Amino acid sequence: MISRIDLRDATGDPRDLLPRAEFDVEDALEKVRPICEDVRHRGVAALIEITERFDGVKLESTRVPQQEITAALETLDPKVRAALEETIRRVRIVHRAQRRTDHTVQVVPGGSVTERWVPMDRVGLYVPGGLAVYPSSVVMNVIPAQEAGVEGIAVTSPPQKAFGGKVHPVVLAACALLDVTEVYSVGGAQAVAMFAYGTEECAPVNLVTGPGNIFVAAAKRLLKGRIGIDAEAGPTEIMVLADDSAEPAEVAADLISQAEHDPMAASVLVTDSLALADAVEAELVKQVAETRHRERVTTALGGRQSAIVLVDGVEQGLEVANAYAAEHLEVQTRDAAAVAAKVRNAGAIFVGRFAPVSLGDYAAGSNHVLPTAGCACHSSGLSVQSFLRGIHVVDYSKDALAEVAEHVVNLANAEDLPGHGDAIRARFDWTVPSS
Repeated sequence: MISRIDLRDATGDPRDLLPRAEFDVEDALEKVRPICEDVRHRGVAALIEITERFDGVKLESTRVPQQEITAALETLDPKVRAALEETIRRVRIVHRAQRRTDHTVQVVPGGSVTERWVPMDRVGLYVPGGLAVYPSSVVMNVIPAQEAGVEGIAVTSPPQKAFGGKVHPVVLAACALLDVTEVYSVGGAQAVAMFAYGTEECAPVNLVTGPGNIFVAAAKRLLKGRIGIDAEAGPTEIMVLADDSAEPAEVAADLISQAEHDPMAASVLVTDSLALADAVEAELVKQVAETRHRERVTTALGGRQSAIVLVDGVEQGLEVANAYAAEHLEVQTRDAAAVAAKVRNAGAIFVGRFAPVSLGDYAAGSNHVLPTAGCACHSSGLSVQSFLRGIHVVDYSKDALAEVAEHVVNLANAEDLPGHGDAIRARFDWTVPSS
């Protein structure tokens, strides 16, 4: 069901030996390019035709009427509403604390630099809707944008054939709970193009965030520059770093929890305990047979992206975890907090038995839009900072400029940019030395 990789006594770079899903965004670029160009030139007409071709749905308009959003909340299961409201409450608490404040540094008397944090004017938030429905992704995208102070927030999600070509009602209900009124029934690369170029119904945005399939990721790459993006999200990943103190049934359940997202999802156990490895494998056989999405789970666990990795000890396990840079990393070891503190590369870290990834997916308060495919070694998950721009405001008096003028001129000359020095000299009645 799941392969094994033995890294005990291995000396090479773990990145060359660890499993990873094949996700070739470059190959998908040429497939999405004509789609994006069509939306650029024909707007809504192109979106309607592309949606009918790929989703089997004939739209009359891409914009979801306000009455549909309101009705979705009115008919929402009360238990689901309560769960969403509690998730919103917790996520807002965490993200409200992230908001940076402006800060002024007095460099010299009369000379200061202020760092201002300014929200984006308008953002487009993508909520996937393929094999599963993700109202939680509405929460994770919208709340940091709101807490950053973004005024223009637009959400898009693929139309659902099973719901008459409309956005899934639970997604719409989540939008209603967050007071989001601008929602579009568009998915895939065409949704990213809609946000980037704008249409008759949707004004262009500054930034597009949210996970999606390979075509969404390819469109983000293609249009990056015209728009800002959060990341090119690939298939979801979980790595569990565990020793013999871990509970096999819980570890197996956690691996399955991410495998049910997608046949390309990666589930990796790293352990120094052969007994745990054997017990988890036995649990996987048992639990997969009973899980609802066993076909896609079986494919994911049996794929080259998933494995049980054997290591010599927790320290080597940490080396493997830092090399892999998982989207989600669970630490289920003795003194798990101390071990987790040594992790440098991960999208999010889940400490101990009672902080499973599923908690973070919904109601921990953390954000679940996280870097994948090893990008956690250089990128962060979605946060309030994703929707802010830092602007330096430089304020110098004449005396403060005069004090440093000679240094500026000398550096300008050293870089053979004399015009820079001349711009300093032009401000004074006296001549700044030229060398």
